[in-house]
Parts: sequence; C-alpha cells; structure tokens
Amino acid sequence: MNAYIEEVIEKVRKKDSHEPEFIQTVEEVLRSLEPVIDKHPEYQKMSLLERMIEPERVIEFRVTWADDNGKTHVNRGYRVQFNSAIGPYKGGIRFATHVNLSVMKFLGFEQTFKNSLTSLPMGGGKGGSDFDPNGRSDGEIMRFCQAFMTELYRHIGPNTDVPAGDIGVGAREVGYMFGQYKRIRGNYENGVLTGKGRSFGGSVIRPEATGFGAVYYLNEVLKHQKDTIKGKTIVISGFGNVAWGVAQKASELGAKVVTLAGPDGYCYDPEGISTKEKHDYMVEMRISGRNRAQDYADRFPSAKFFPGKKPWEQKADIYMPCAFQNEVGMADAESIVASGAKYYIEVANMPTTNEALYYIMNKGLVVGPSKAVNAGGVAVSGLEMSQNSLRLSWSEQEVDERLLTIMVNIHKESAKAAEECGLGYNLVAGANIAGFKKVADAMIAQGLV
Repeated sequence: MNAYIEEVIEKVRKKDSHEPEFIQTVEEVLRSLEPVIDKHPEYQKMSLLERMIEPERVIEFRVTWADDNGKTHVNRGYRVQFNSAIGPYKGGIRFATHVNLSVMKFLGFEQTFKNSLTSLPMGGGKGGSDFDPNGRSDGEIMRFCQAFMTELYRHIGPNTDVPAGDIGVGAREVGYMFGQYKRIRGNYENGVLTGKGRSFGGSVIRPEATGFGAVYYLNEVLKHQKDTIKGKTIVISGFGNVAWGVAQKASELGAKVVTLAGPDGYCYDPEGISTKEKHDYMVEMRISGRNRAQDYADRFPSAKFFPGKKPWEQKADIYMPCAFQNEVGMADAESIVASGAKYYIEVANMPTTNEALYYIMNKGLVVGPSKAVNAGGVAVSGLEMSQNSLRLSWSEQEVDERLLTIMVNIHKESAKAAEECGLGYNLVAGANIAGFKKVADAMIAQGLV
C-alpha cells in the first residue's frame, strides 16, 4: 500500500479514534486511490488527502422543543459542511437515534464523492439530529423542525449549503423546515432546500429517485455483463422511500423484488412485491410510524414473516441492501456468496462492513458501490435546484430522462476509471477514483483553501 495513504489513514485512526463510521469510510475510499496517488506525487506535497478528509466546517447545536404535553426536550443537531470545491455543500438531513458526529462525518465524506460522480456542481455536506420522529405527532414534528431550522438557517442558503431529506426526513419535515426558514429570512428562497412538496418548488419523482436510479445503475451493470434484468429475483432490505423506488422500477423492468425488512425482521413474498397495491402499501407502512415489516405479511397472504432475522438468507440473483450503514456483516456476506448470486448492489449509504465488502468482492461478485448506486437521489435534488434557479418545473418524463442519463454516465465513468488504472471491472475503486479526481483537480486549482 502507498506509504502516504497509510500515513493519512493512521492519522485519522489516532485523531478520530472515537468515530468508527468515519474511519471506516476513509479507509475504504483511500485504499482504492493508490493508482492515482502513485501517479501524482504532488498530492502529497500539497497535503491533498489530509485536506480532503478534514471537513471545512462542523456545526453542532442544541435543539430545544416541547411535546404535546408541554414537556421540554433537548436534542443535538449537526451540519457537517465537508467540501465545497465543486459547488455549494449538498446533502441530506437525517433524524434518527443513531445520529452522531461520526455518522455525520462519514455521510458528508461519502457525499462529496457521490455528488462529484453526478457531474452536477454540488459539494458535499450532511446534517441531522438524534431526534426520533417515530410515534411523534405532526405538531411535535413541526415544532422540532422549526427549532432545528432556527439554528440551522444561519449556515445555509441556495449558494452556500442546500440540505435535503434523508432517513426520518421526508416532504413533510422539509416543508416545516422551509416554512421556518422563510419566516426567519423574510425571503422566498425555495432553492435553499430540496425534497420539497410540488406546490412550492419540489421536483417530480424525487421520492422515488434513489430507488429508480439504483435500478438504472443495476441495469447498466447487467448490460456490461451481457445479462438482463428480466426475470431476475432481488432481495432488498428496508421498506422506506429507497426500497419502494427499487421495487417499483424493478417490477417495471421485469424483475421481481421478493423481500422487505425492518427492525423487527423481514418478509419474504415469493410472488414478488410487484403490484401497485403492494407498492402503495409500502407507502402506508412508512407513514404509519409503526416501523414494522410484519405489517406487510399481515396484509398479504403470499408473504411470510421472519422475526428478528435478515433477508440475506433468502436465495436470489441480486442483493440490494437499502436500509442502514453496516447492515451486512461477515455472516451475511457468507450467505450471499453461498447463494450463487453474481451481483451485489449497495443502495443504502455504506451498508456493508469493510471486511464483508472485501469478502464479497474477492469471491467474484460484481459489486456496485453505494456512492455510485444511490446517487440518483442527490442527482434529482440537483435537478430540483436547477428548476428552482430557472423558476420552472420539468415534466416527469424530462426529470426521469435526465436521471437515467446521469446514472448511465456514473456507471460508464466508474468503469472507465477502473480500467484506466488497470483494475478491470472494479466499480468500487472506479467510483472512488472518478469522484476523487474531479474534487482533487478543483482543490488544487483553487490553491491552499
């Protein structure tokens, strides 16, 4: 391994020893950059990697709000503005109990390269809070969002930092935050947030975009391998927006999603999650606040529920984790490899531990890395920013065509970058290299900033 890369990784391990998720993503990305670093000794002279792994700004703040009974609660809020070399900071806001600084930094670091891959002018950032919206009333969620934005508003703007939704933050939460921003600022700057409702500047197919984009990327992988998506069975996790989008687009293209999963276990539906009724029920499950996968099996007799288990034990042609970081460990990876599947496509952000990821790759499966596969969500957010700037709305067909073009190009550029570095069809390294090069060139051109 390149000595400079090892030196930088070791510095991160020592300096950020309490941030395991951040260390994990730095190790995964930097280790794949060796062919590029070897060709550019000037990167070490300019401490490029040290600069790239350090956020430009980390904002941490208190969020105080009252529940419906008048009881006061205090949560912790974050915004990590990681890199603005190619555009304003861009990345979602996550409301979940697992949110902490390590998670925010890992997501912001990944977002930098993901946004670079889209070819749109967006830097990397991420934000959120350890607030849990599950089981909360609309009034409580509104008050929390208003309190959160009362601090965040001073750090964002259409040309500074443009947050969006993420886990726990959908159109409702974005609407409440936008309303508070507008109230405080006194301006109608609808380009300050993406993932908005259609009535005030939101884009069509934004809720489905991550899932749709993931299937478009998968389709390019299959084409490259002279294979087809038609007739394939797909195992996924989660049942939120991302899983919902994957199930819809996979069905449309002739594949069959046979699982969904939640914190209580997973459902296996051999008939496939393939009908409008089933897709619509996934939306009901998400907005119910119950967060239970079992509800699907209770509704559809064709499905069986497996409490406390993960779906990776089911045999399929393609595996697509769509839920949380590190949901696939070594035992899961061994089950996936033993199934005889050829394709492992990450959809959630960093859903695989590094040990499991390298195991799956070394066993010969084609791996689509999350920063490339799930870039469709931020790509359509970028298209929403464009529509807001132009003060117009594109049709569903126009947005979908642009999304498809972006995902096709992401696959193409990732494969090309890997091939040029003598790595064959290594999409994990290719995505890291392609995303890195654009950010690195911009940072060097802008001097020591």
